[in-house]
Amino acid sequence: LFGLMIAPLGVTSIAFIIIQPIVIGTWSIVALLAAVAILVQIPYSLDEMIATLQFLRRRHRAGRNWLAVLFRGDTDEGPAASRTYDEFNRSPKAVICDIVGGGVNLPWNLALVAMIGLALLFSPVTLGAGGFVAHAHHIAGCLALTVVSIAAAEVARTVRYVNVPIGLALVFLPLMADASSVTDAASVASGLAIVALSLRRGPVKAQYGGWSRVIV
Repeated sequence: LFGLMIAPLGVTSIAFIIIQPIVIGTWSIVALLAAVAILVQIPYSLDEMIATLQFLRRRHRAGRNWLAVLFRGDTDEGPAASRTYDEFNRSPKAVICDIVGGGVNLPWNLALVAMIGLALLFSPVTLGAGGFVAHAHHIAGCLALTVVSIAAAEVARTVRYVNVPIGLALVFLPLMADASSVTDAASVASGLAIVALSLRRGPVKAQYGGWSRVIV
């Protein structure tokens, strides 16, 4: 339920950020802060959603009604379920580190993609981009940051490939709009960098059962 609450709010917040300078012509600090808060929460909700779906699938195969399990809860059966392990029987430092970094990490290549996406948002100031090019940079930057936020979750690392078409769009942007040679070069370089940096998966430290096969 936490994940289902975060996803619609995330889409709405990102949509607001994209349309602000394009449709409204200004920025809302409150909306920006809300979008940042949502982007930070998204990767931490995804592994919970995957774990819930895996659990529901196991209980459904065991003959239980998945809807009843979702709302009333249940327990696994078998040798694995009989093991007793107290996750909180650890030092506070270990618990906090697991809360902050468990299932979520940002590889250096995706961190660079995020920096490029953030730089694209400021192209009207740094490159003097305007009109269609400025709007294209803004949309590409917002989408790239969103993809990086999702891909920071190990269970959703494959989503990073969505940045490949975004990068290719930047590469071909000079063919669709007139801009200075510096702006065109920046668009092409940013697009190629986003494509190249999105190919590396980065470390996946945890195991996610059958879902691990999806993480490529």
